Amino acid sequence: MDSSARFARVSWWTALLCAAALQAPGAARGDAASAASPAPRSPTPAAAAQPDASPAHPASTSILAPQSAGALLEPHAVLFDPFLTDLEQRTFRFFWETANPQNGLIPDRYPTPSFASIAAVGFGLTAYPIGVERHYISRAAARQRVLATLRFFAKAQNEHGFFYHYVDMQSGARANDSEISTVDTALLLGGVLFCQSYFDSANPREVQIRRLADEIYRRVEWTWAQPRPPAVALAWTPEEGFSGDDWRGYNEAMLVYLLALGSPTHPIGPQAWTLWTSTYDKHWGTLYDQTYLSFAPLFGHQYTHVWVDFRGIRDAFMREHGLDYFENSRRATYTQRRYAIANPQHWQAYGKNVWGMSASDGPGPGRERYLGEERPFLKYAARGVGVGRIIDDGTIAPTAAISSLPFAPEIVLPATLEMYHRFGRSIYSSYGFLDAFNASYRNPNPQSAQAQVHAGWVDPDYLGIDQGPILAMIENYRSDLVWRVMRNNPYLRQGLQGAGFSGGWLTQSQ
Repeated sequence: MDSSARFARVSWWTALLCAAALQAPGAARGDAASAASPAPRSPTPAAAAQPDASPAHPASTSILAPQSAGALLEPHAVLFDPFLTDLEQRTFRFFWETANPQNGLIPDRYPTPSFASIAAVGFGLTAYPIGVERHYISRAAARQRVLATLRFFAKAQNEHGFFYHYVDMQSGARANDSEISTVDTALLLGGVLFCQSYFDSANPREVQIRRLADEIYRRVEWTWAQPRPPAVALAWTPEEGFSGDDWRGYNEAMLVYLLALGSPTHPIGPQAWTLWTSTYDKHWGTLYDQTYLSFAPLFGHQYTHVWVDFRGIRDAFMREHGLDYFENSRRATYTQRRYAIANPQHWQAYGKNVWGMSASDGPGPGRERYLGEERPFLKYAARGVGVGRIIDDGTIAPTAAISSLPFAPEIVLPATLEMYHRFGRSIYSSYGFLDAFNASYRNPNPQSAQAQVHAGWVDPDYLGIDQGPILAMIENYRSDLVWRVMRNNPYLRQGLQGAGFSGGWLTQSQ
């Protein structure tokens, strides 16, 4: 297998290269679910869409979320619909039921047979405390699963503390000739550190969780992954050494630098953050009336936010530009919605309440006739809207909109409900929303009335790295749970301060 295959799906870069043929003109600035699947509970009618305004940091509304039966207290009134309760529980069950309980490994995708993804494991570790707080599982059951996971990774094959992107679900051995991945290791560590801070009692198993989490995190030699310092490389393989690419902003690897800066054993220097932000000017601009630091697929605006509450804290770049990364992600969310309303390529179903592109599966590869012309359709790709580049083949990934719930609930909740109500169980099944759908693919008459409620191509799979942000961000929206816990993690705080963040909750004592 050649190097390009080995580094497949290491980051959004690969997916963007695969999608190059779909760059939309004028993009510069200024199979269906199984019928045997259980039918979801019928949610309440869709909330009326709010005006297409974009207020800073969405304000609370008068609709109060119902009180949880668990330990959670909803901190404020939120725009809420009972459907979110069903979606959150189904998405949690993806992690609880598809994982190997002996080692905690979680499949990259399901139900298609798959190897495990270490990033999916990181999201799974984040899911288990949510399950405790929502009373889906007991705290004892969560402890057992977390311990099994941490015990595995404490002894798992690694390179200077970094792990292979894909591993065998049973043995844990390197799978698919995959790479040692710095970003996927960071996503795993996000879950590890969340569990370290969440399981804080004197219970012997929780003491062991904290010890193992510390051991796994402290072992990572971040400086080893800097063959061209101060940048951090994307990947390494035993066959070819380090990849030729380094992480430079703005994309999902923000968490890599924050965790590397916070390391008590092998920290990188603050100049690494300066390098990371040095390319921001290439991504800053205005799209669809939103001026922000752009990144085409929405997952780049969401992944680090799963664990980091960026509200009110700023680094030097954001201080200079008068916003924070939370507000920046809100603007990115509005951009995607406004793009879908404009719908320059005339894709089926796009509109004010059906939108959202990210890294996801797709119906391709291949070309199909649509609206009188041959158009390319992609397989797995990082679709999205960014300054100077738009990748769009008509594929909607529900995770794109739903995982932006905390940023812009006034537009995300109506979109979530509309996708369910319009397409129903064709895209919504046992574990919530399937990964993606494309209402335009092989649709012979896209203008017909029947086509308005036809989901077209539907991904048969769920993807762990897309399920994880859905669950975590619904919970962050409802209760701030992950954010509140991670504010107390000393390693994350140290990393943020090392990157020059200040203000907000960082000024408060632990």
